[in-house]
Amino acid sequence: MLNSKNLKINKYQIIGIVLALILTILSFIFIFKTQPNLFYFLTGIAFVIGGFPFFISLIFEGNLKKEKDEMFLEFARNLVESVKAGTPISKSILNIRTKDYGALNPHINKLANQISIGIPLQTALSTFARDVNSPTINQAITIISESEKAGGEIEEILEAVATSVSQIEKLRKERRAAMYTLVVQGYIIFMIFIVIMIVMQFQVLPIASGLGSSTGIGSGDSGSLGGAGLGTMASGGKAATADELSKPFFWLLITQGFFVGLVIGKLSEGEAKYGLKHSFILVVLAVLISTGAKLILG
Repeated sequence: MLNSKNLKINKYQIIGIVLALILTILSFIFIFKTQPNLFYFLTGIAFVIGGFPFFISLIFEGNLKKEKDEMFLEFARNLVESVKAGTPISKSILNIRTKDYGALNPHINKLANQISIGIPLQTALSTFARDVNSPTINQAITIISESEKAGGEIEEILEAVATSVSQIEKLRKERRAAMYTLVVQGYIIFMIFIVIMIVMQFQVLPIASGLGSSTGIGSGDSGSLGGAGLGTMASGGKAATADELSKPFFWLLITQGFFVGLVIGKLSEGEAKYGLKHSFILVVLAVLISTGAKLILG
């Protein structure tokens, strides 16, 4: 579930949206009436410009999440070693704060600062888990916090948590490796789907629209209903052009690309939202190839 931090738009995203709007408006004013195919292609370019900063943000967010999970494993191992040496967990956190934990450094420093000024360990750990916002780390921190509150062999609990996090990271890497072939297959199948749609648009649909006009249905020939073509039926009795018939196929490509991307993200990353970057790539391919083919062949 997205929190308020995920909903913030940075300046690069705003710039991308503004540039996309400017390009779309200028293309509509100066190009649409004379060269509609070029207008649609430039609109696709505008979509790429507007969406690219969001695409980069999704990649950065995903990489940051992976780094945090990996660094937390290192943090947990160092904490286990310190606690096993006889140092209390609060003091251990203060001792290991100077080590480099990459993306976790600001969060660990905040955790250590809260402990040093007397904030209870459970409260500081809860704040740490909330700031990091990782399901794996949230579960680990909850176990550590509850174990410290209950007392007992905290070093054994920490070691078990570190082992559990290590196994989770190992399983994630194995799943990414196993799903890589599936992801590549998804892209290849979608590209084949685009090619089929283009062949339909420029080879089959013109013939279908021609059949519709040749039957005479558009001229009131009710006796030839059995020979009505796809172009005739699609326009309520009037012969439709190939462009009119191709519009549903274009939106089918967009819809297909968006949902295929989400499925790829769910399979490879475990969360559909990380499939938005794949959706962006597939939708961009669909828009640019479809409008580009129309510009060149239409």
